Amino acid sequence: MEIWCRSTILLLKCQVASIEDNAGKADQSAAAAQKLITQQNVAAIIGPNASRYAIPAAEVAESSQVVLISPWSTNPKTTIVEKTGESKKYVFRAAFIDPFQGRVVAKFALDSLKATKAAVLYDVASDYNKGIAEFFKQTFEENGGTVVAFETYTTNDKDFSAQLTKIKSAEPDVIFLPNYYSEVPLQIQQAHRLNITVPFLGSDSWGSAELIKLCGVDCEGYYFSTHYAPDAATPVAQKFIENYKAKYGNVPDDVAALTYDSFGLLWSALQSAGSADRQAIRDALAKIPNFEGVTGTMQFKEGSGDPIKSAVILQVKGDQFIWFANAAP
Repeated sequence: MEIWCRSTILLLKCQVASIEDNAGKADQSAAAAQKLITQQNVAAIIGPNASRYAIPAAEVAESSQVVLISPWSTNPKTTIVEKTGESKKYVFRAAFIDPFQGRVVAKFALDSLKATKAAVLYDVASDYNKGIAEFFKQTFEENGGTVVAFETYTTNDKDFSAQLTKIKSAEPDVIFLPNYYSEVPLQIQQAHRLNITVPFLGSDSWGSAELIKLCGVDCEGYYFSTHYAPDAATPVAQKFIENYKAKYGNVPDDVAALTYDSFGLLWSALQSAGSADRQAIRDALAKIPNFEGVTGTMQFKEGSGDPIKSAVILQVKGDQFIWFANAAP
């Protein structure tokens, strides 16, 4: 069974798969995880992807002592017990986390683009957007830069003219948009109408082919951090890309690649554990020494569900995302 839906929780019980749709809602993500853990008696969970859905589902998995691997969630809260600050024992991810990603983009702006002044526009109602915006600001300023505008909006807003006018008057060298691919095109297009011409930077939430369809030439030449570069793929990644293209007719995005890696991690743990026992799977997953996936080599240090892995910087060129640079942990 192959599922690449961003709003679906896929749960495995050895060779039996059960699916619950979270309907793109946080409360239903928790309810779906609870239902399938208690009623289907699953051995492990793959998903959800987005942090706003992964966080509540992860809380259910942790309290139930069932492994959950989120392919795409980058918010630290997914793998951290918020009250104590300790790592969850049963929650893992295939993606790097926002503090790392925020540092990567900030350092790229400073070192590669030679920016000294940056502006940020982000969705204050989203844990993902808010978190990565704050990490970018912290790193940029700690390394000698100045964030001259730190503007917010709320999910589903369509008019960003007031925020962009303030950003323009602050005269930044770069503008960071840690927002989703469905929102970024409108924000950049409105900025261009205000004659804002500085480069825009993004995060892994830009990494969908829909960005290019919606943004077109307005996004040409801009950069974003993400999990892998199809045009700089390893042999493992090349094989996955070829198989994916043969079946679906297009190059897999980061969500597809991370989902594939999540299944690979779980399969590796199942083989090592030698059973579908929930605790055995958790222990085996935590001790994976080095897993070579589509999105790079990763490992978990005992006590943390966040993988040690690298990021890449891609540039929008025509109708493609082109590798520009690597960023090691």
